[in-house]
Amino acid sequence: MIEVINAFNCLPLAELEVGKHFYWQVGNLNIHGQVVLTSWFVIALLVVASIVATRNIQKVPSGMQNFMEYALEFIRDLAKGQIGEKEYRPWVPFVGTLFLFIFVCNWSGALVPWKLIKIPGGELAAPTSDINTTVALALLTSLAYFYAGLSKRGLGYFSKYIQPTPILLPINILEDFTKPLSLSFRLFGNILADELVVGVFVLLVPLFIPLPVMILGLFTSAIQALIFATLAAVYIGEAIEGHGEEHHD
Repeated sequence: MIEVINAFNCLPLAELEVGKHFYWQVGNLNIHGQVVLTSWFVIALLVVASIVATRNIQKVPSGMQNFMEYALEFIRDLAKGQIGEKEYRPWVPFVGTLFLFIFVCNWSGALVPWKLIKIPGGELAAPTSDINTTVALALLTSLAYFYAGLSKRGLGYFSKYIQPTPILLPINILEDFTKPLSLSFRLFGNILADELVVGVFVLLVPLFIPLPVMILGLFTSAIQALIFATLAAVYIGEAIEGHGEEHHD
């Protein structure tokens, strides 16, 4: 909890709370309700945008169709550059979904006034500012590149752990554990830090919202989505081509 203190009477003028959760009890599981709510909001935005873009497809695209086609082309180029021209097509939906979901999640934290919506026992925020969301996305990425390697190379995929020498077996195994950790903590840390910085500035100068910091946060949020999607494509490409081998367009 971060408090802004009145210097004269030492009473808190405002508070910024981090880590409070609104739970849904499902059997023996505690589900973070606020993460589910904001994730559904992001998914709904993406579904609506997809419907609007495809309900009346034109040969000369404009409006939302043009924007979505540009996004698809961008994601296709990203996947082709990291996975390879021969293997990238089946992975465009996965990489694209990761990028768009994370991108909209990150921007929702900067553009949607979640803090103004009151819920019992918690507060709303961008889904990617919760470690559970980023860990889930990182684990999905891990499952994806394991599947890619096994489907392409069979059990020979596991030979990568003893290349170039069996002595490196523990290090190569450890590398597969550090990949999801680095993915999840990088995204979580950057988005949470951005929300905290903007929140503190708003509490300190509520009459002059720090727009430059918010604009920088939007840029950082977009970069984080791109980094996550790019690394996911890189890991999939490495799994398909083999450990330590370079893949080519």
